[in-house]
Amino acid sequence: MLRCARNDVPVCGKTNLIWSKYPNLNLFCVEKVLQLCAGFERTLLLLLFMKKQLFQAYIALATVSIFWGTTYLAMRVGVQYANGFAMAGLRQAAAGLLLAGFFMARGHKLPDRHTLLKLFMIGLLMFMGSNGLMSIAVKHIPSGLAAIIGATVPIWMSLMGIFFLKEKKLSMMLFVGLLVGFAGIAGIFYDYLGDLLNPQFRFGMMLAFIACISWSFGSIYMIKSHLKVHVLLGAGLQMFFAGMAILLVSSIAGVQPVWDELPHEFWTALIYLVVVGSIICYSAYAFALKKLPPSLVSVYAYINPLVAVTLGWIVLHEHFDLVTAVSCSVTLAGVYIVNQSVKKSIASSAESFDENLEKP
Repeated sequence: MLRCARNDVPVCGKTNLIWSKYPNLNLFCVEKVLQLCAGFERTLLLLLFMKKQLFQAYIALATVSIFWGTTYLAMRVGVQYANGFAMAGLRQAAAGLLLAGFFMARGHKLPDRHTLLKLFMIGLLMFMGSNGLMSIAVKHIPSGLAAIIGATVPIWMSLMGIFFLKEKKLSMMLFVGLLVGFAGIAGIFYDYLGDLLNPQFRFGMMLAFIACISWSFGSIYMIKSHLKVHVLLGAGLQMFFAGMAILLVSSIAGVQPVWDELPHEFWTALIYLVVVGSIICYSAYAFALKKLPPSLVSVYAYINPLVAVTLGWIVLHEHFDLVTAVSCSVTLAGVYIVNQSVKKSIASSAESFDENLEKP
């Protein structure tokens, strides 16, 4: 690097060019100005990058909020032509193979045997026990109703935290949230009182609630497992294990259809569920959760049922009236209060932990 004999400071290309044209300028000042400009340029590029990342995160959240709600309609269409459990198996196996295969092709390794066993158990609970049963349920109940029941997962997770994990106390806010949530569910039952006389409808409702409880158990088990694996690779393996288990069970039970005889409507619904429901939405959810606060990401749980109910009403002409709308709103209000209670509890625990650290 050139040096100026007069100032004994490094002369970069830009500085040398400026000094050659304006020799009376102080070389040290010129160098400092150029350094400041370079720093400002780096800061500006960093801000633009962060803004781009934030914009992408909001796009991902919007994708999850809207398109995950459309999967109930796709499931409802698919089960008109094939057994819902077998359809869920093919969906999860295909999605898991594509998702896990993609990350393994990029250099990710399979986790150890102990982690694989945990992923298998989580897959059975969250994708076989939950998604598999919900796919059967939508054969017997409206897709919008299934989505409303699916939105009650935080309520069941809170109850499990109180009675099984003994980690959460029943605060007044949590109690009110649970009360409001169950009041909304009671309103839904009242609105479908006539349908409850139908054993098939009762069977579908029962499966939908069991699916929510299974997903809650799986979520808690996953949190407790502290898995050291890429989140999407882990999700892909869970889907694949669950899908293969479902296909095995449905084959033994004799409910697998003759796949090559199914109409294109079924395959369209299945491809949509694999690509949009399992791969795109799950990946978008993981990305949004990484870039945005969890409290903001959780808004998808309130939008999904609204999308599902609206589509079921418009496309499939499902039952929808004022009682359904009010009951849905009350249920979601209960879920919101429960979520706020959980966040408040986590914040209080963090403050208590900090205070204990500060004590001598």
